[in-house]
Amino acid sequence: MRNFDLPGRSPVIAENGMAATSHPLATATALSVLRDGGNAVDAAIAASAVLAVVEPHMTGIGGDCFVILAEPDGTVHGLNGSGRAAAGAQAGWYRAQGFSKVPAYGPHAVTVPGAVMAWEVLAQRFGTRGFDGLFADAIRYAEDGFAIHPRVARDWPNHVADLAADEGGRRHYLVDGQAPAAFTRMKLPSLARTLRRIEAEGSRAFYEGAIGAEMASTVQAKGGFLDEADLAAVTADWVGTITTDYRGQTVHEIPPSGQGITALIILNLMTELGADRFAPGSAERHHLMIEAARLAYAVRDREVADPSAMSGTTGQILSPAFTQALAKGFDPERRNTALSLPPLPHADTVYLTVVDRDRRAVSFINSIYSGFGSRIVTPESGIVLQNRGACFSLVEGHPNEIGPSKRPMHTIIPGLATKDGRPSIAFGVMGGAYQPMGHALVLSNMLDHGMDPQEAIDHPRLFWGDDDRVLEAETGIPQAARAELEAKGHAVRSAAAPLGGSQIIAIDYESGFLVGGSDPRKDGCAAGW
Repeated sequence: MRNFDLPGRSPVIAENGMAATSHPLATATALSVLRDGGNAVDAAIAASAVLAVVEPHMTGIGGDCFVILAEPDGTVHGLNGSGRAAAGAQAGWYRAQGFSKVPAYGPHAVTVPGAVMAWEVLAQRFGTRGFDGLFADAIRYAEDGFAIHPRVARDWPNHVADLAADEGGRRHYLVDGQAPAAFTRMKLPSLARTLRRIEAEGSRAFYEGAIGAEMASTVQAKGGFLDEADLAAVTADWVGTITTDYRGQTVHEIPPSGQGITALIILNLMTELGADRFAPGSAERHHLMIEAARLAYAVRDREVADPSAMSGTTGQILSPAFTQALAKGFDPERRNTALSLPPLPHADTVYLTVVDRDRRAVSFINSIYSGFGSRIVTPESGIVLQNRGACFSLVEGHPNEIGPSKRPMHTIIPGLATKDGRPSIAFGVMGGAYQPMGHALVLSNMLDHGMDPQEAIDHPRLFWGDDDRVLEAETGIPQAARAELEAKGHAVRSAAAPLGGSQIIAIDYESGFLVGGSDPRKDGCAAGW
């Protein structure tokens, strides 16, 4: 139970259905769909469409989507809705042009947007409604306007210069050359027209015809490779989840090309090293988790890619023998100086989760990667194109080396836990490369330390950024813990911004209630009925 003398919020507890998203308008939309008889799939797609309007720097129809769905009987499905590089993308070309890595922004970072196809594939298999019943709120907010919420207003100004340099960015996402201010109304009429086309005609209206042609021509005019054939070839693929067991729960992640395996490696190391022994705010726990994460991220950077290019299997990477060998790199007293990890890119994402009356659980993540993605916006249709190609490597022979029609190693990961053959926790943590660490942290908070979903989310976070020698500590990390971490060889500084954002819904079968939480680091909320 939280201390009611301090700022904070209690978890949301409800029975008939619940949604938790990063924006209150999206949560309200999801709840309205549930109350109107829709299921969790319907509600999640409707909420994601709203987020594509009201958090356009974080997500959009020009991005990618991953989903884990647990049916009431415990059957779990994974959906990889990530787009591929253009068929014309050759690593040799990038190197010949003098690139040492794929550009972070611009036309050569654009990959095919997979989200709209993923939404359609998900809706057709497990939903009860078509797009024509799910896009109404998103279209209304785009046409009539929506209020700019405080966290959105905080983030948007960081991208003004890049938006101003792009024709579509200036036209659609700036107001008199500036970012919209908090509490003002923003309209996106061109995006509304695009959503209406998709609503009426389905995903093919997005990937083919005038909209697809404009996406391709916009990228090509700036020197990129994306063409109409790349867009027409888009797929969203059903995949089996990969799992590990942690504290009596089976934790599910999407397999590569996603980085979810990284979270499972961290959890395996935490089991091997006995992370549950340490108090949640202790330097010992922070040190163990950071070092486990550094070991796991080193594996990610070396191994994880489009599965067609990986040399090792997920089974080998998650095996007890691999975990035990990896654990030898942990010193409880000192930071491992033999590890040196590359800088982590800054990224923006939205994560949402919905559980319905039947206890169907949807864990759903949608992203354009960096803030406003590639910083390229289609001038007529108002689509922000993602920069997911920046996740590729240009190291010759690397599994994640960019190549024709290849999926990049992907940072966005939904999470889900099952217990006794039933869905138990639907969870996710936004924040680019931070996400695997965030998954391990919130699960440990709940399963090792008995926190409810809101407490698990609120708990202060610690991670590295541009330099893995320097830990970014949120305000809630006490000075004593920082000093102890420095004594173990870590440099520690105050984080310039909150680390990630999270949503969680736990299913309590004994009481019959759903228990949800939403991250105060964002504008969102959980709500149920």
